[in-house]
Amino acid sequence: MINLYDILEAADGQLFGEPAAQIFTDFCFDSRRVNQGELFVAIKTDRGDGHNYMADAVAGGAKGIMCTHPPTFDTEGLTVVVMRSVEDALMRWTEIILQKFGTTVIGVTGSVGKSTAKEAIARVLGTRYNVYKNPGSFNGRFGLPLALGRLGKEHRIAVLEFGTNQFGEMAEMVAATNPLVGVVTAIAHAHTDRLGNLETIAREKSELVRSLPPDGLAVLNYDDPLVRQMSSDTPAGVLTFGLDIREPAFGSDLLAYNILVDRYKTGFDLRHGQQRYPGRWVPLLGAHQLYSILPALAIGLSYDIPLEEGLQALTTLEPLPGRMHPLDGPNGSLLVDDSFSANPEGTLAALDWAEQVREHETRVIFVMGDMDELGNYSGLAHMQVGERAVEVVDRLVSKGDLAAETGRVAIDKGLDRSRVHITFSAQDAAQAARIDVGLDDIVLVKGSPTARMERVVRSLLANTQDARLLARQERAYEQVWMDRPNRPTWVYIDMDAVAYNVRRLKDIVGPDVALMAVVKANAYGHGAVPVSTTALNNGAEYLGVASINEAMELREAGIDAPILVMGYTPPWAARQVIRYDVAVALYDVEVARAFDRAAREMNAAVRAHIKVDTGMGRLGLLPDEVTIFFRSLNNLQQLQIEGLFTHFSVADEDEAYTRRQVETFEHVVDPLLAAGFRFKYIHAANSAAAIHFPTSRFNMVRCGIAMHGLNPGLLAPVPADFRPAMTWKTTVAQVKRLPPGSFVGYGNTFRTQSTQTIAIIPVGYADGFRRSPRRWKHVLVKGQYAPLVGRVSMDMTAIDVTHIEDVQIGDEVVLIGQQGRLHISADDVADYLDTINYEVVSTILARVPRVK
Repeated sequence: MINLYDILEAADGQLFGEPAAQIFTDFCFDSRRVNQGELFVAIKTDRGDGHNYMADAVAGGAKGIMCTHPPTFDTEGLTVVVMRSVEDALMRWTEIILQKFGTTVIGVTGSVGKSTAKEAIARVLGTRYNVYKNPGSFNGRFGLPLALGRLGKEHRIAVLEFGTNQFGEMAEMVAATNPLVGVVTAIAHAHTDRLGNLETIAREKSELVRSLPPDGLAVLNYDDPLVRQMSSDTPAGVLTFGLDIREPAFGSDLLAYNILVDRYKTGFDLRHGQQRYPGRWVPLLGAHQLYSILPALAIGLSYDIPLEEGLQALTTLEPLPGRMHPLDGPNGSLLVDDSFSANPEGTLAALDWAEQVREHETRVIFVMGDMDELGNYSGLAHMQVGERAVEVVDRLVSKGDLAAETGRVAIDKGLDRSRVHITFSAQDAAQAARIDVGLDDIVLVKGSPTARMERVVRSLLANTQDARLLARQERAYEQVWMDRPNRPTWVYIDMDAVAYNVRRLKDIVGPDVALMAVVKANAYGHGAVPVSTTALNNGAEYLGVASINEAMELREAGIDAPILVMGYTPPWAARQVIRYDVAVALYDVEVARAFDRAAREMNAAVRAHIKVDTGMGRLGLLPDEVTIFFRSLNNLQQLQIEGLFTHFSVADEDEAYTRRQVETFEHVVDPLLAAGFRFKYIHAANSAAAIHFPTSRFNMVRCGIAMHGLNPGLLAPVPADFRPAMTWKTTVAQVKRLPPGSFVGYGNTFRTQSTQTIAIIPVGYADGFRRSPRRWKHVLVKGQYAPLVGRVSMDMTAIDVTHIEDVQIGDEVVLIGQQGRLHISADDVADYLDTINYEVVSTILARVPRVK
């Protein structure tokens, strides 16, 4: 329970009005997760300002608020404490409450295994003492005080995680809590994007043991040299722990040896001094988890709990959500959920476990998401995992851009391409993992929080009720984008939506018609490589691009599906066409001869699709030129004529003209077939025709815009269940109140007529946010329309938010997509700009990050 007067003492703050409540059940910092009777803390971080969500928290049941400026809404029935710094007040409250209750703090840090170690320590000490442990994984400068919200005077000991991802954070937590015991589990590559290398990570975490009192205890991993050397940095007593798996093995105070790894538990013998404890086990998977178990036994000894008693207590320890948690998987397989977090050391340890427990007939399917926050080490880390996977797994499924590199490395190192599935959506990853999975097979799922691999696990559960055992299952997580990029303007691509739309297109055209996914122009701005991969995973058989360089990008990303360059490919690019094994559109005899000559010189063949102009008036043979052209190809032996195609000009708006084009094309196709020519693919239909003109489908259709859930035209919409894949967002960079007569933007084209509140957003025409002759009409801020004012600059735009209350720096702004009840679609923007949605999404430039 949290006492109001402890908060007032810590904050040196003031009550705003009369307090309605003096006791609160817990802290809450997320308005989406508030419970009745809690105290909402309005923390300002680099991701947002909690002050903007105070009203939401109160609506959710909060009875009090800690803030730096009071709410503007009615606070009757609410306790509001205003202070200079909420964050500083929380740290001071932590110190006050621990001193008030006389609670002894045991701090646990390390790059891996903190949460499991915390649980194990609490389990052992709980046999004799009333122990408090921080809920979930609350740790760090902000999380640690919030973790103590339910601490009571009955708790003699508090076991707390001390996680750090920035320098100086450990010193702050130690100063506030004065721990008596400190545990360091291991140093690994975690948060290296902020903390640098292993040595600097160790230096930051060692602050915990350096600050222990002389009568305290440091419990250190003897097997980790960076942790072992901390024994010389602490004034406290030291107990070490280790495993008999590497040198030096027998220098630790507590040693696990004769380790036996099982599918559901880990067995070991324990040595402490001259004492031996053979045949012990814990219900955790992997030898590496013993680095979280042994500290609990060491601390138990220091609190006079015999090893026998501690070992017995640990047999009832349950795996935490997302930490090597065994679950029932599809078709009787063992599904191991390790999706809570990922770094290279932890991922390699999970693969070690899989290698050790697999039996002769057992297959290992490894589903890997991105490992995030690794900085410059990211490339090497994903490469190392790919190399190790080749030695262990029968099938590798990657999800995400970074993990895709692991898949490519595995292929390069010898894992058969058919056993590597590169995906970019949770649904595709789960589907790939299910392929031929059988009884007793192992499906191991691993990834960082941003990869959201718990969604893959959820799709693989044999028992849906087990979803309660997964990580990040609170409803709030469904509204959180954990992988927001560094640039404050970004595009989010819902790859599950792309996958769904592709499957629906395949349903529409039927099993006898092939689907070519048109991914030119960076897949209409959605990302060529991930969209191509997702389309192929969901029923597409062929890819279409506009130029050879677009095809080369796909090949270099490891995509081996057939690709057609639908535009003009010059003769001098013939060797690249052959080298990258792509098909080309042909309609000119001299170009055809040049390709044939280049192929002959390289002892190769060139696949070609002959293009016919049936009324578009662009590339292609006119109908009366087709017969002569085919006669000219007779002696070009290196050309393989794979397809025949045409292009519709108004399939999205003129049914009659489109039917005439179909008839014209049929009058070309039929004589060629009668003359003995055979084509693997005959295709004419674009998205509009594929959906609305069944007679135009022939045996392949080419779909681009519809894959992204966008309408090919106002008269040719996609089915109502199709899902738009793209959302374009930015954030408020500055808010200012300008007096009447103030100019805004280049050219002084806008002048305020009264006092107006203007927000600047960091997006401009260099991002594809059109400047002229027409531009966006408005954007969405706090669920309301905000009109543009002044000229759009290269990198910035001004919007009028006078009518929107309390707009702050960092507030999310939607350019395309939904916010609250309002929505701006690509069609809406096309209407503003007097263009089509194709142009709107395709001209969002490459400097805008794509997040999937």
